[in-house]
Formats: sequence, C-alpha cells, structure tokens
Amino acid sequence: MKFIQWLTCLVVLGVAPVAAQSSVAERADAVAERAIEYLRAQQDESGGWSVRDDGPNFPAITGLVISGMLMDPDITPGDPAVAKGLAYILSFRQSDGGIYDKVLASYNTSICLSALTLARDELPEADSSVEPAVAFLRELQWGSTASLPPAMVDQAKPVGKEHPFYGGVGYGSHGRPDNSNLNFWLQALQDAGVPSDDPAVQRAVVFLERTQMLGTTNDMPYAEGSTQGGFIYSTSPSAEADELGIGESKAGTIEETLADGTTASRLRAYGSMTYAGFKSYAYADLKRDDPRVIAARRWIADNYTLDENPGVGMQGYYYYLMVFSKALSAWGDRYIASRHEDMLRRHDWAAELVQKLESQQQDDGSFQVMEDRWLESDPVLVTAYSLIALQHARQEIQSH
Repeated sequence: MKFIQWLTCLVVLGVAPVAAQSSVAERADAVAERAIEYLRAQQDESGGWSVRDDGPNFPAITGLVISGMLMDPDITPGDPAVAKGLAYILSFRQSDGGIYDKVLASYNTSICLSALTLARDELPEADSSVEPAVAFLRELQWGSTASLPPAMVDQAKPVGKEHPFYGGVGYGSHGRPDNSNLNFWLQALQDAGVPSDDPAVQRAVVFLERTQMLGTTNDMPYAEGSTQGGFIYSTSPSAEADELGIGESKAGTIEETLADGTTASRLRAYGSMTYAGFKSYAYADLKRDDPRVIAARRWIADNYTLDENPGVGMQGYYYYLMVFSKALSAWGDRYIASRHEDMLRRHDWAAELVQKLESQQQDDGSFQVMEDRWLESDPVLVTAYSLIALQHARQEIQSH
C-alpha cells in the first residue's frame, strides 16, 4: 500500500484514547507542578541551575529551565525564581551579542535567546538582548557572509554551497557543524521572529537536506540510494580534510535495501535527529507534499516510540522526548500515524507522552536518569527537557 494511501486509511481507523481528555489534562498539570517544584528547589543562590564553581558554566541549562517554567500558564517573568534565572542568563551577555561563558557559544546563546524571547514583553533588558543575540548567531553559520571576531574565526567560514558544512552550525570546537546545534539555533531564530524565508534559514535547509538519508534529494555520497528518510548527526565526523563529506551518525550503520533493490551499508538515521530535522522543515515552511517531508513522516511512522531514542536506545532519551514533542506540536497534528509490519495505529501522541513522563517521574519531582551520555546524568537537565516536552503536550491537549 502506498504511504499516502495508508495515511488516508488511518483517518477512519482510529484507536481508543489513552485516557479521557480531562483526566489526561489533570495528570499533565500534576506532573508539571511537581517538576517545577523540584527545579525551584535546585536553583543556585546565583540564580542559575547546574552552576559549576570552577566554570566555565553553561547558562543554556538555566535557559532550558526558564523556558519550561515560562511555558506554564501560571508563571510569569515576575516569578521570583524566574526573575533570578533571567538575571543569571543576562549576566553572561558578551560584547559580541552572544550569551555564553567562554565555550559553546552557539549552544548557550541559542537556548538562552529562546528563553529571553518568552520574557521580552515584560522585561526590557531581555527584549534589548534579542537582536544582538540574533546578529551574533547569524555569524556562526557556515556560508554566512558575516565576519567573526578573530578569536572565533575557526567556528564558521563563508564557504560555498558545495561545501559539506554549508548552512550548518556547530558547538564551535574545530568548526564542525551538526544537527543538534542547528536545531537549537533555528529554534532561537524562530522564537526571535526571524521568518522562514530568511536567507539564513534557507541555508540551513541545505545542511538539513544533506543530513537526511534520502538519496533522491541528498547529494552526499553516503546517502546514495538510501530510502530511510530519517536524519543523521552531521555531514562529517570532523573538519579534517580526509573526513569531510563522509557523514556521521551516532547510531552507526545499517544494511539497507537501496532504491535500486541492492543492499549496502549506510549511516543509520535515528530518533532525536529525525524529529529535530522534521521540526526544522516545518519552521522552514516546507509543504506537506514535499518529498523530504513525506520521507521524514514515513520514518516517524516506521519508528514511532516513547520507550527509547530509536536507533541509540536510552542515550539522549530526554532530549529525544523534548524534540519529539516540539516537532509534533510544530507540525500541528494531534494524532500521529505508525505502522509495524501490517498493523496500523493512530497515536494520541500528547496523551501518550504525558503517560510516559508520569511513569518516569520520581517522588521529588525529577525524572529517572536513564543514561549518562550527553550530560543526561544531570537530573536538572533531564527534568528541564521533560518539562519542556510536557508543556508542549499540555498545550496540545488544552487546544483540543
């Protein structure tokens, strides 16, 4: 059955909801309240979260906490904990417009900028920081014509479209861009009001396309013939000349049946990067019948789960739940289709996410640590990720 026909069938198929909507909403409220109370108790006297005495610090973690709290309908920028957190973030403003402490300029600035946009209407200092941060982030994109200060010249260069890094954004270490940083970067631009047809966003689409395992639209050799449709981490493992354009996936490789019927080893697409890419396509205003969008939706249908970060197990699990929720919220569909062999199912993703997070919340309001990779041994970070995921699900539930 063709994929589009199969999706149409799901409209009339349906399944029973996880629970009555009022019950799901009440349970979501309770999980959010406990998570927020836990985070309040973990705030450092400086106003930040996960503060390191020996530095450098990552104001991004505070940005994630503040974003999750300000998405709550009962919390405003005037809330004492939020106000202290915003002041902590603003204390890391640099003369170049970035918001960071010596390292990871793009990562920290992007996440902090998203948090500040939630307070800009009530906090003039937050509002006045938005445009300088946007201008700074623009300079960190490969292919931008902006000029970086001498201390940051290795973070991005004005390369041509043929370069594997074109349109990407990275941590800054050795300059190699990746989809995770690009995800936060694009989210920050969107939150700040940068339109989808902005040249920076359209450059980013080029990098996204080259990290989608889809041979018909991806011009990189590692995607030749691939029909997976999901996304990998980067176009290159490093900035070294012999590694440019060979691709990188945190999920390794798989034996794939290619478009011509032959089999070959290909980089494996995985969950968190696929939802990050799918969300970014929505921001860039790609249409629903675009072959890149259809392929990504097909991967999601084939790999739908809340039990793991598909492709890498429990590594980056809470990050995965956050981008899962953001992506499906941005796409605007309450129900998401999945398939397993010949079985078809229609998921109420928001209700299922509430149920999953509820099962993983601990007595103190934090969430069970699953793996320590990518800083997810930090209960504050995984709780912030979970709260943001939950807030998007709550908004979806409340809007229907």
